[in-house]
Amino acid sequence: MAGVFVDSFVYALGERKVQVYETAAAGRLISAPRDLESAGFRWHHICEPTTSSYDLARRVTGELAASGRLGRVDAIVYATCLPGNANAGDLDAWQRSGDVKHLMDFPASRLQADFGLSEAVVIGLNQQACTAMLGSVRLADALLRAEPGWDRVLCVTADRFPEGAKYEQAYNLISDGAAACVVSRQPAAFRLVTAHQITNGGLGRAGDDETVGSYFTYTHRLLRETLDRAGLTPADLDWVVTQNTNDKAWQILARLLGVDFGKVFFSSMPDVGHVISADNIVNLAELLATGKVRPGQRIALVMAGFGLNWQCLVLEATDALTGD
Repeated sequence: MAGVFVDSFVYALGERKVQVYETAAAGRLISAPRDLESAGFRWHHICEPTTSSYDLARRVTGELAASGRLGRVDAIVYATCLPGNANAGDLDAWQRSGDVKHLMDFPASRLQADFGLSEAVVIGLNQQACTAMLGSVRLADALLRAEPGWDRVLCVTADRFPEGAKYEQAYNLISDGAAACVVSRQPAAFRLVTAHQITNGGLGRAGDDETVGSYFTYTHRLLRETLDRAGLTPADLDWVVTQNTNDKAWQILARLLGVDFGKVFFSSMPDVGHVISADNIVNLAELLATGKVRPGQRIALVMAGFGLNWQCLVLEATDALTGD
């Protein structure tokens, strides 16, 4: 097979755009709002009470369908960070009846039916926390390589925090949101160069300070190992598209890795916060909108998440990016 390609990056956010001090006044933060603001967070997006994570997934898939980019797909990989978002069923009905079928109303199956993707198989992906979107692309790559008759895989991630939740995790201001992309055999905007994951289950119950402390060591290791897999060096990267976390973290990591900080891109952070598993797609979409990405450039997408998990993809822009 000549390669696997990725494109059609879309995302959706919770309807309510809220300033960090407003969220603090509502009692929905752990840290002081000034501390989050000093880390680079300003705003985040919260779903209305009637909006489900599945509604967010429908929104991004609907955008692909409306623009003609959805087409026929052979599989749907539907990734969630919070396990509860992997069920679209009525929890009140479960509590009343004791019937577990209400805990198995799978959103990926709903998505298949709602968009008429009758030939697609559905696969749910969880337990990868905020790295789940990158994990879904990696899984899609493996599926296409294992199934010679398959051509396209739709990757979707969608999460919203439950009502009453604190909108902060490990000193990050959280937004509800969803993202999607298409992974295919057909040449598209980006060729998938390589993918890599590290999991340290022993840190699965680490506190916030321990999680932050592990971030630098493991992210450094992740990117080094990912580049080694591809036979690349940090100097070969044109862009590093990261998750939205403390804006000083990548100033430190860039020095440790030998990457020019000017190549590190996470421009959406002040406006959208940390969109659970969707940050890389949000920031990549913003990078593409600048017009600065050119064919041949290599981009690393880097994400850390609870579990504890770290994942990285390296993409290479193709001539299809500009229509050449």
